[in-house]
Amino acid sequence: DYLGQPGLVHAQSLLAILACQVVLMGGAEAYRSAGRAPGGFGEDLDNLHPGDAFDPLGLADDPDTFAELKVKEIKNGRLAMFSMFGYY
Repeated sequence: DYLGQPGLVHAQSLLAILACQVVLMGGAEAYRSAGRAPGGFGEDLDNLHPGDAFDPLGLADDPDTFAELKVKEIKNGRLAMFSMFGYY
């Protein structure tokens, strides 16, 4: 019984969840690694990585520290995606 509906069951198929996760996260990673949107959408926008327009704490001033922070952020995001997969 989910939200008062006995036929509505959350996460019935593990394969369906895995397929959605791969498609959605794969698309997001492809978008990020290409540095632009598919089909030329948003070409006039800023780069996808932080440090240009939004850096109120000045964390991107040192290039070595900035490169390390980008790697840490990507690893943190991937760990979060993997942990959410384990949650379901």
